[in-house]
Amino acid sequence: LSLDNVFSAESLVEFIARVQTRLKSIAPLQFCAEPKLDGLAISLLYEQGRLVRAATRGDGSKGEEVTKNVKTIKNIPHQLISPDIPQRLEVRGEVVMPLADFEQFNQNAIRNNQKPFVNPRNAAAGSLRQLDSSITATRPLAFYSYGIGIIQGGKLADTHFSRLQQLKAWGLPLSQEIQEKKGIEGCLEYYEYLYQQRDNLAYEIDGIVYK
Repeated sequence: LSLDNVFSAESLVEFIARVQTRLKSIAPLQFCAEPKLDGLAISLLYEQGRLVRAATRGDGSKGEEVTKNVKTIKNIPHQLISPDIPQRLEVRGEVVMPLADFEQFNQNAIRNNQKPFVNPRNAAAGSLRQLDSSITATRPLAFYSYGIGIIQGGKLADTHFSRLQQLKAWGLPLSQEIQEKKGIEGCLEYYEYLYQQRDNLAYEIDGIVYK
């Protein structure tokens, strides 16, 4: 689904009001509030708990297969271990190069008379698109889950936040900044929290996502 953008508290209030109108409810909505990671969107396909394919988002329908490269990322499990994992599970998330690793990588590149990366996002994208997965393996990349696509079999929780917790229980990494918030007040509270934390985050972000 496409995202709606808001750039002010007033626009957020209007958005939530529109949702409540469609739901014909004035009850405060529960939101999953997440940092919008500035990296490369990736889809991981697990069958019987085993990672069988990884692809970039591309145009939303077709992306590049990057399975071999993704398998070199240390925090991506190749096998999920749990009795309730769906037979087929597509995990969506973001591959980033953490800021500290990005700085170290560029310093090493300069020392070796190599061209440094312009920013962490380009570093992550360029690393995943290497033709040689052994080169990708030398790049300090990390993956964070933010959603589920295709699913066959198994039972998922009935809220997005709870589904992310399921992914975490199955061994998939999540951003530790993800929080569950209630209503407009909770969303604005989270904005203030992340705004204050932004300079201390381990990775670059370019916004917040409320789901």
